[in-house]
Formats: sequence, C-alpha cells, structure tokens
Amino acid sequence: MLLEPIQAALDADRPFLLDGGLGSELAARGYDIATPLWSAEMILQRPDALAEVHRDYLEAGAECITTASYQASVPGLAARGMPPARIAEVFANSIKIALAECDAFAKRRPPAPRRLVAASIGPYGAYLADGSEYRGNYAASDAELEDFHASRLELLDGAGADLLACETIPDLREARIVGRMLESAGTPAWVSFCCRDASTLHDGNALRSAVELFADHPRVFALGVNCGAPAHAEAAIGVIRAAAPGKLVAVYPNSGQQYDAEARQWRGSAEMQHWSGLAQRWYAAGAALIGGCCNLGPQHIRELAARTSWRY
Repeated sequence: MLLEPIQAALDADRPFLLDGGLGSELAARGYDIATPLWSAEMILQRPDALAEVHRDYLEAGAECITTASYQASVPGLAARGMPPARIAEVFANSIKIALAECDAFAKRRPPAPRRLVAASIGPYGAYLADGSEYRGNYAASDAELEDFHASRLELLDGAGADLLACETIPDLREARIVGRMLESAGTPAWVSFCCRDASTLHDGNALRSAVELFADHPRVFALGVNCGAPAHAEAAIGVIRAAAPGKLVAVYPNSGQQYDAEARQWRGSAEMQHWSGLAQRWYAAGAALIGGCCNLGPQHIRELAARTSWRY
C-alpha cells in the first residue's frame, strides 16, 4: 500500500516530487562540508543550515525531503570519538530536523498535503569519502558490508521517517546485501542505483541484474537511478520497468557534471538547460517519483512544481 501523498500525486496524473541535492546545496551556500561526513557534518555543526535547505525545498514544491544521513555511518562517527549513544542521537537528529520542517510547513500552508521525510542511507562508498560510489567494486568483505548497513538500518528504521531511501548504490554485491537487510525493515523503502550509463552499474554489472533483486521485495516499493547523468535517465527507466514491472520508478539525476574525488569538486558542463522538459520525458517514460541530486537545487524543484501538465 503506497503512502497517501504518493498515491494522491499519481491519482492526479503527475509525479510525486522529491527534493534536490543536499550536500551540493549546502556547499553552494558557503557551508564547509569538506569532511568525511560531508552533509552529515551539518547535523553536528549547523543544524540550522540543514533546516534552512529543507525549508527551501518544501517551499519550492518538494513533497518529500531526504535527511542529511547519507554519508553518516556508525564507523565514521565512531572515528570522531563518539560513543554509541551519541552516534544514535546523530541519526535521530537528522530525522528530527527534517520532520520539524515538515511540521512547520504544514502550519504555514494549510491545507497542503503532509510532506514526507525519507531517511537517506548512502552506499559503503560514501563512508569511504573517496568517490567510491562512482566506482563500486569495494575491497570490503560481505560480512563488513552487512555489518555496515545493518548498524545504520538499526538506527534509522522506525526512528520517525516515513521512508528509507537507499541511494546511489553502485555495486551489485552491495545491492544484494542491502536487499537482505531491508527484508526485516518496518519502514517502506526505495532503492536507487548509481550507473555509468543507462544500463550499467559503476561496478560493471548490469542495472537489470540489480533491479531484479528487488522485483518482488516486500519492503521496497520503488526502484530508481540517482546521481547519474540526466541523458541516461530515460533509457534507465525502461530497464527498471522491464525488470521490475510491479514497482514504481524513481529518478533523480545530478546536473550531468563529473565528480573529481581527489579535488572534491564537480567538473564539466551541466546538462540541465531544459530541466522540466527532461523531467516530463521521464514521467512519460514511466517515472513516478522525480527530483534532483547533486548540483540541482530548490530552483529546479520549483520549476517542476510549476508545470501545469505532465502528459504530452
């Protein structure tokens, strides 16, 4: 059973709108996130900055905002000298900050439908903070990957978020492990993959193989692609629909630039000159949840929310 706000959007013959990039938007506003925790650093240092970005996405028209927990992890926070209780508090606070902004938005904009919060769960490569989410093929063992994901899922599942967003998964082995972890989750989830092109994960395996792992998954309601080039999104939607026809499709690409892990910078030209037109094509191809990732901000979500027609 879909959450009511998602079903309402689909019944209205339009996509359910996600937010855009969080870390890249914080950086664009001048906040220093150049640490291994990336946007999660703001949970510790500037929760007001996170609240500001969440607020701006909601005002732009996002119907779901993602928490700043993407690059947070139990081993990453433990390396900062945090005890288990403080680590749990960091994850809980990522959700509380987002929920508070959704509650405040509801008070400002009655009778707007309730906005949702998705607890972001990044890949093992995000914890490495070396661009590995754009490579996959981790050196970690299956047991290490299982412990890594299980420790976060334990803290985020049932902590108040409406959804779990397992994002930017670049590796087939990791996808398989995430699938096993999610079988015991109490919170509905979407799983989104990071690809080098329209049909291939960054580790070299087929996107279809990863999608098929979740085709009948009881806790995963949507599958998608994120933080890839927008030019690949439309064809990737076809791959996902063919491999998992019973699931919704989520699409939230980046700006089309490439990440330089050594310099910690995005390079190249953006491909978003016709952003809302591209999103309309994705909707026509079968995407149900649409938003943006790195280097796409509130102005892009506002452009999507302003569309009066989504069908050609």
